[in-house]
Amino acid sequence: MTFVVADNCIKCKYTDCVPVCPVDAFYEGENFLVIHPDICIDCGLCVPECPAEAIFQDTELPKEQQHYLQLNADLAEIWPNITELKPAPQDAADWLGVENKLPLLVE
Repeated sequence: MTFVVADNCIKCKYTDCVPVCPVDAFYEGENFLVIHPDICIDCGLCVPECPAEAIFQDTELPKEQQHYLQLNADLAEIWPNITELKPAPQDAADWLGVENKLPLLVE
């Protein structure tokens, strides 16, 4: 099992979840984070740290966001690893709760 970063992270990209990950499973794109499914140890420490509530256990991922499981796996293979807290984008709060942000994802 693994945890998955889903839609609400796009354009919010808070990194509060990153420093608590004991295995450095987060990878960073321009406006989104992903979790590498082969590295994640299913500890769940990242979930309560995410202000956007964008992290789900793969078995709890909402049906309409199932595609994020494969997207996390694919992007984790090409994006750089992130291990430290970084400032959120200046407009991150404006994007919280906005639905269907996948077209805004910068790969």
